[in-house]
Amino acid sequence: MSGFAMHLEHQTLEGGFDPVFGTVQWRTLICANKTPSSGLVFGVATFGARGSLNPHRHAPAEFYFGLSGSGVVTIEGEDIAIVAGTAIFIPPNARHGVVAGDDGLVFAYGFPSDTFAAIGYDFS
Repeated sequence: MSGFAMHLEHQTLEGGFDPVFGTVQWRTLICANKTPSSGLVFGVATFGARGSLNPHRHAPAEFYFGLSGSGVVTIEGEDIAIVAGTAIFIPPNARHGVVAGDDGLVFAYGFPSDTFAAIGYDFS
């Protein structure tokens, strides 16, 4: 395996239409079924004003890193503000969701997993 580079604007925009997920859209930059990689999924999530990612949980831990805008990440009932420069750790199986502020929200996300498809989202 060797290094590589991916550009955000060249990735497919996903999401934004599934009422189960909410209005979040994302672009995955590193994922074993798209790139010559393993052990890491990395991408960027985008929310319009007051956009949302509905509460859910999944087995792997996750991180968010705020790039622009603002919002609130709720982890197991605790509200945490996210703005540019904020890093948030989400423990394995923790129930969490996101609501963007009036200015929208953009953050990077990542999982210790080979592929995004392998992450089982539980919205119950």
